[in-house]
Amino acid sequence: MESIIHYFESIDPILGALYASLFTWILTAAGASLVFFFTGMNRAVLDGMLGFTGGVMVAASFWSLLAPGIEMSPGEGFVKVIPAAVGFGLGALFLFGLDKILPHLHINFKESEKEGIKTPWHRTTLLVLAITLHNIPEGLAVGVLFGGVAAGIPEATIGGAVALAMGIAIQNFPEGLAVSMPMRRQGASKFRSFWYGQLSAIVEPIAAVIGAVAVTFFTPILPYALAFAAGAMIFVVVEEVIPETQRDKYTDIATLGFIGGFIVMMTLDVALG
Repeated sequence: MESIIHYFESIDPILGALYASLFTWILTAAGASLVFFFTGMNRAVLDGMLGFTGGVMVAASFWSLLAPGIEMSPGEGFVKVIPAAVGFGLGALFLFGLDKILPHLHINFKESEKEGIKTPWHRTTLLVLAITLHNIPEGLAVGVLFGGVAAGIPEATIGGAVALAMGIAIQNFPEGLAVSMPMRRQGASKFRSFWYGQLSAIVEPIAAVIGAVAVTFFTPILPYALAFAAGAMIFVVVEEVIPETQRDKYTDIATLGFIGGFIVMMTLDVALG
């Protein structure tokens, strides 16, 4: 692990953001590739993995984003928390707007429950767009942290950025499977199911580079940007991830998965950050 951190310390942080987010995308593709080896997936396993995803995202929102954002903000008392509060609210509103505009369908939901503007698009496309919407704040979060390192902010460390990327990559593995396997069950070929499963995370490297570059050139926005990513991720968890895990009889498994994901991400951030 130390060698990984040393490597990222030796390269340009924006390039590091690209490499780290490509890794999260690769883990999504690895998860999606399981469709070549399995014909189906137990619903309890799916709900547990989705719960794990939610736990990672909530832990990352606080430990990797909000806490450093508050710590690096100037002032005391109410003044110190203003950037985090404003950024958090804007991040949630940004995802709220995308949720209302972008056509998508959450995993485990019926086609009649699709959201966003009405389109004739196939269920497959809507599923991919739902996970894509989910991945935007994750890529942005990684990029913003690496951008903070590039800007020389003491509270933004390579270890913390690597920990966040690792946590997101781990929870991306089941996400890829959660897209590819339902598509396979609906009759899509194995390759098509894999293709769309991995494609859902291609937005992460794009969002990461945008976030890193923006923070590098506009350093004062870093506390707002960290909180923005956190607000966007919390919106996704509450609006999408948790409801997806509460539609069958495996709610306890999903909850335990959530707790496990939170512990894993908290441990990574504290140990490496």
